[in-house]
Amino acid sequence: MPRAYNFSAGPAVLPEEVLRIAQQELCDFQQTGSSVMEISHRGDVFGAFFNETQNNLRVLMNIPNNYRILFLQGGARLQFAMVALNLAKPGDTVDYVNSGHWSQLAMDTAKQHAVVNEVVSNRLEKYTAIPEEKKWLRSAKAAYLHFTTNETIHGVQFPVMPTIKNDVPLVCDMSSDFISRPIDVNQFGIIYAGAQKNVGIAGLTIVIVREDLLASIKRSDIPKMLQYATYADTDSMYNTPPTFAIYMAGLVFCWIKKQGGIAAIAKRNEEKANWLYRVIDDSDGFYSAPVKAPFRSRMNVVFRLANEKLNELFLETAQAHHLMYLKGHPVLGGMRASIYNAMPMDGVKALGEFMQAFAKTHLSH
Repeated sequence: MPRAYNFSAGPAVLPEEVLRIAQQELCDFQQTGSSVMEISHRGDVFGAFFNETQNNLRVLMNIPNNYRILFLQGGARLQFAMVALNLAKPGDTVDYVNSGHWSQLAMDTAKQHAVVNEVVSNRLEKYTAIPEEKKWLRSAKAAYLHFTTNETIHGVQFPVMPTIKNDVPLVCDMSSDFISRPIDVNQFGIIYAGAQKNVGIAGLTIVIVREDLLASIKRSDIPKMLQYATYADTDSMYNTPPTFAIYMAGLVFCWIKKQGGIAAIAKRNEEKANWLYRVIDDSDGFYSAPVKAPFRSRMNVVFRLANEKLNELFLETAQAHHLMYLKGHPVLGGMRASIYNAMPMDGVKALGEFMQAFAKTHLSH
């Protein structure tokens, strides 16, 4: 069977070139006679690959030397707790921007460890935009401000990053648009991202943390496994890291370099998203995208059919055309096409052309 176009929100599509390399090396990594899944994470062979992977990410994102890159496990959900535990002491106030499902979950977790100030929320408008900053109610002395750059479920994305005020560190969940567009890492105190969207496979979480924060957050009252300093001090080797997930991330970073870097990837992502939103907007109401145009995600295109009785037929017919995993998240319903870095333009065009043909056939229904 030919490879399908995979529009899953995560685990998500991987570059076919990366999959082919992993296939070729699966039983013999760098002439060791063993799989990368079998060799020691403390050995010279994996150590060299690990260092190269870190360095490639630092170059791709232009990460300054005063930031540490950590390779952890537990996904973004564990980071919801680690951020609060490491950056805030009991009784401290922390600021949260509530832009959708995942930022709400991050905020709920932080409430178990600190006093949460909801800076702003667009909940009443069903998370279809991000309120302008002048409406945000920031705390005078917050330990940090947390936001989620891209809401995978609601399809809402920050077009620009928040401003820094009163030297309050910006903490960002970048799980679903990590390395999809250039950013200035200097703006952030901490960036964290699950790998299974744009970086590789499930099981790896990348954390980028500023060293001055590391120096100020060594705490003896929380378990060592939940302290960022533990992993910084051991180069992410405090316990056995997810070696195969790191290997896949390393291959993806090399692939991005071959594509021309993050700037080239961002240009392609913009073209893909614009093309698909144009199909939706030009459908005479057959499809609709609920998110307001300036805040539409380039990663997760959320849309609905005007006649939702056609939803199942749409999904079944799409699958027959090898267009997979388009069903929206149960929280929101409707449809969602995730078009991460590895989704080729051909896949987006195949989906758009299918949507146009489906609309033409069923427009009178």
